[in-house]
Order: sequence, then structure tokens, then C-alpha cells
Amino acid sequence: MKCIAYKGGYKYQLQQTYQLGIDIRPEQDICTDYIDLDTHGALTIAKGYAWDGPSGPTVDTVSFMRGSLVHDALYQLMRDGHLDRAMHREPADRLLQTLCKEDGMWSLRAWWVYHGVRLFADPAADPAMRRPVAYAPKGCELHPTTPPA
Repeated sequence: MKCIAYKGGYKYQLQQTYQLGIDIRPEQDICTDYIDLDTHGALTIAKGYAWDGPSGPTVDTVSFMRGSLVHDALYQLMRDGHLDRAMHREPADRLLQTLCKEDGMWSLRAWWVYHGVRLFADPAADPAMRRPVAYAPKGCELHPTTPPA
């Protein structure tokens, strides 16, 4: 049987590699399949990266897309254990606010975005919240031919 392994919950897929210098600087370079962050704060998110966009009771606007991309990538690095959540979550949340304002979001809305993620997004950075791997078609979960990622 030909099986596939996949993860759900994503709405958007990056169509070209995105790079940004940020103030989050890990002690050693981080290189994953889709996200790299070096010790100088050079963040690279590779073409093909999938993310869920802005979360919560909000509208997906162009002023929110870049911030949500970078924020989701940083939270993924926390979930996967590459960045320390206690040390890097607040700077990631502030960066979301900054990017949204840079991209034209009203300051009041960006303030609400920041406080929303501070109050409600901590579980999204928790390693226990990693998205599970699913298998298809039926029966593949018992004997998957593709190892989970």
C-alpha cells in the first residue's frame, strides 16, 4: 500500500524564500528543513513553508501576513526545542507587533495583537503542542511506509 504522512492545520504556503534580520539570536545556528536562524539574527524561511496565518478572532489582512509568518516560524522553533520558550517568546511577540505596524496595521490593532498573543498563545510555543503526523489512506497508521517527520 502506498501511504502518505502529513500534518494539517495550515492555510498558507510561502512561494519564495523570505529573509529578515531580527534581534533574536540563538547561542548556535539553527537549521531545519524550512527555518534557519543564525547567531547573528539572520532568519530565513524557505519557499514551501506552511503556516496558519493570523490566529484568534481576527481578519487575515496584508498588514498581518508577514508578522504571522515570522511569528509562526519562531513559535515552531520553540515548539521543536530549538529556541527557549521562556527567553524568546516575549521578543517573538513584540516582533509580531512591530512587523504588523511596519506593514500598515493601526497601532491600536497591533497593540491588541500583541496582548492577544501574550494572553493566549503560550500553548502554541509549547513542545507538547506539536502537530501530530497523520497517515492516509486508512490502514497506513498501523504500518506507515513513510517515516514520520
